[in-house]
Amino acid sequence: MPHVREWELDHLDQQPVANWGTHCHEDDQSKTSSRPRERNPPSKATRGRQAGKQATNPKGAMAKPRGGGGGGLLDLEGHYAFYGAYHSNPVNVGIHELFVWPIFLTALLLLHLTAPSAHAAGIGAAVYGAYYFLLDRRAGALAAFLCFLCWAASGALAARLGFSAGWKVVLVAQLFCWTMQFIGHGVFEKRAPALLDNLVQAFLMAPFFVLLEILHTFGGYEPYPGFHDKVSKLIEEARKEWEDNKSKKSS
Repeated sequence: MPHVREWELDHLDQQPVANWGTHCHEDDQSKTSSRPRERNPPSKATRGRQAGKQATNPKGAMAKPRGGGGGGLLDLEGHYAFYGAYHSNPVNVGIHELFVWPIFLTALLLLHLTAPSAHAAGIGAAVYGAYYFLLDRRAGALAAFLCFLCWAASGALAARLGFSAGWKVVLVAQLFCWTMQFIGHGVFEKRAPALLDNLVQAFLMAPFFVLLEILHTFGGYEPYPGFHDKVSKLIEEARKEWEDNKSKKSS
């Protein structure tokens, strides 16, 4: 057996260790290079804006409009708060409870008398009734039934009165009911009607608003628990905003 020098044994023992260390170093470099580069951290200004948004609108929830009714076509809270912001005086609300549905009835009578299609009044009543039912099934079902009664009554009146007398009934009823409502706004509410700000929303929501008011006043009805408290806060905020804007304009 050939003689192996001691220094050669040491060299053989150290070579695998050195190679293993080299491979480990190369593996670490490959892992480091394969990692995705981290994005630059957001600046202080960006973090401040994000924190402000979270504080203003927690949990990413969409803030509801202040009585503007802009939360969607079926946003009952928004529509009710929008209309309620113009009808907070009890006397004005009572006037509307008396005269809004007669306006709806005589409007259908006018359609029976003048519309080119014999089904125009029925379509109008069906649209209103279906919309109220989608807003709230319980009160909406009652509102839809009232729309049907108004359609049936207006059709009977149109057949009985004819055009010559029917249009006079429509004219007198519309003038009287609208005059009373304008008195309610000018004398008691001291604010212009909602139709001056949103004509379509005011006409569409008025009959259902007064029905909900009557149901709540005499039966404590709410579409769901806590509805009245929520819309009362929205109405109060909208009224305060209107009063602040009014005071700024006058100053």
